[in-house]
Amino acid sequence: MFRRRTALSAALAFAGLAVAAMPAFAAWPDRPITLIVPYPAGGGTDIVARALAPQLEKELKVQVNVVNRAGAGGITGHEAIAKAAPDGYTIGMITNDLSFYSVQGQSKITHRDFAKIGQTNEIAASVTVKDDAPYKSVKDLLDAIKANPGRLKGTGAAPGVNWHVAFLGMMQSLGQDTKSVIWVPAQGGTLGHQDVAAGGSDFSTSSLSEARALIEAKKVRTLALMADARSDIFPDVPTLKEAAGTDWTFAVFHGVGGPKGLPKDIHDRLAAAVKKGHEAPEFREVLKQRTIRAIHREPAEYDAYLEKDLEAMGRVLKAVGLAN
Repeated sequence: MFRRRTALSAALAFAGLAVAAMPAFAAWPDRPITLIVPYPAGGGTDIVARALAPQLEKELKVQVNVVNRAGAGGITGHEAIAKAAPDGYTIGMITNDLSFYSVQGQSKITHRDFAKIGQTNEIAASVTVKDDAPYKSVKDLLDAIKANPGRLKGTGAAPGVNWHVAFLGMMQSLGQDTKSVIWVPAQGGTLGHQDVAAGGSDFSTSSLSEARALIEAKKVRTLALMADARSDIFPDVPTLKEAAGTDWTFAVFHGVGGPKGLPKDIHDRLAAAVKKGHEAPEFREVLKQRTIRAIHREPAEYDAYLEKDLEAMGRVLKAVGLAN
């Protein structure tokens, strides 16, 4: 009887220890969360991440540390997010640059390698010229390109990267030869706009957000926005559809993702926190002042949107021989 009671006591004590240990798993998050940005500090992705992080902290009650993991055009940081332990303590900002890597043989990684937590925003491409350029509309610019094949220069990004793809899609949608423009590679949209302001290139298809300072300084003018709606900050700039009659739109869009295999309860809490953070007036005001459009999509809708983009960008790049 004594042995039986001793065994029972030991079993109950062990069970008690197990129960006591359970909250360590149920209490997520109980330590800081890392939010990886696959690009350098100061860019659009970084701005969105740093605006969102304080809102996530309010919702999750832990510190959220923004960590920049730049390199290889975003591949390094995206891979770090995808390969992180699926415990909810490492997440990141993912972008539709994931639509370009695999089709060009740069990396096998695509959006399919991530758990989608929620889209946060879009940064639309623009058609921007020097302030004193003779082109008063997109039609004027396109007519000049058609009349002078191989003479006008466009810029905004390296070949096969976001703002160059914006240019390719625009030209294809209008039935114009993409090779009729000399494309000048630029290390990012801001430098592309600066090249236009300096007279090095005739136009840029980088974002309106990156052009804002030069627009306000009257160094450049934006002729059209590749979006389905006008900008709140620059409402006089028409959409490309209004200016040229094409349905082509293009934006760099960001959202929060994590490694595949996130437990459902953790995933759901992260998704709810991102949604709540997106609704915060402070978050929206930061984006508005940067001419970044706040758009939220739930995980399933965001996943479908990225899949559609992957297929569309593959078609655009294949049409000009930039895809495998």
